[in-house]
Amino acid sequence: MSSTSLYPELEPFRATHLAVDDLHELYVEECGRSDGLPVVFLHGGPGAGCEAYHRRFFDPGRYRAVLFDQRGCGRSRPHAELAGNTTQELVADIERVREHLGIDAWVVFGGSWGSTLGLAYAQAHPERVLGLILRGIFLCRDRDIDWFYREGGASRILPELWEEFLEPIPLEERGDLRRAYYQRLVGDDEVQRMQAAKAWSLWEGRAATLLGTQAVVDHFADPFVALSLARIECHYFINQAFLRPNQLLEDAARLRPIPGTVVHGRYDMVCPLEQAHALHQAWPQADYQVIPDAGHAATEPGIIDALVKAADGMADRLA
Repeated sequence: MSSTSLYPELEPFRATHLAVDDLHELYVEECGRSDGLPVVFLHGGPGAGCEAYHRRFFDPGRYRAVLFDQRGCGRSRPHAELAGNTTQELVADIERVREHLGIDAWVVFGGSWGSTLGLAYAQAHPERVLGLILRGIFLCRDRDIDWFYREGGASRILPELWEEFLEPIPLEERGDLRRAYYQRLVGDDEVQRMQAAKAWSLWEGRAATLLGTQAVVDHFADPFVALSLARIECHYFINQAFLRPNQLLEDAARLRPIPGTVVHGRYDMVCPLEQAHALHQAWPQADYQVIPDAGHAATEPGIIDALVKAADGMADRLA
């Protein structure tokens, strides 16, 4: 059986910057049909920003797709800004974008950190969510963050890549890598800051795909992407993602009336499958798909196939 591909490339029919407070302006774009089924795309990171291919998960003949760069990343301003940047403020921003565009309720589509934010938003505003399509589930519990940023998790499976991740940090500071990286990422030494940002970002990019994909690694190596990704991720992860412990599972009962699909790669090294399985147990009403030949990235063929079919199926269901 052939896999489903992304929809053809397309350009936004509208793009703007939306001021959400005295400091932050969000880049917001709309694609597809102006009168189509509204869907909001929540990108990963936090701090990664949207990419052109993200528009292509949605049938442009049926969807009004809204994509926006979260605070501090992509085309939003100011770049890599940490002030006023918390999960609660990002959830509020989704509501600000919805209200600004005059949308009553919409489908929420997000992967990795976008799944975290999608869950937090849907649990806070279930009446505004027509459906949820989530990929690469990231619950942001201490164990989930530690898996990727402490010795003994992903480091045991990707040891040569882990050694490169350790390089910017002196031996005596490696007991708390997140704190050590944070000090460099917010420090005044620009060379040290960019060295840390690149090492942090490349660790994620190299781990993201099952077989390793140079295009993904190159994207994470881009200095503009690396700086916002590393600074904002580290800021969130030393603050437990501004969530209470186990919040997203404890509040999963609020999702029960919402139709949903959960897609996760079997060999996800960034966000291990256990997180999606735990969500499935807490929210069994959602369709749960484990992709047998995929890792974490949204660009892997099996993940693309499942997500495009989920979006098409959601449009059929809500038509």
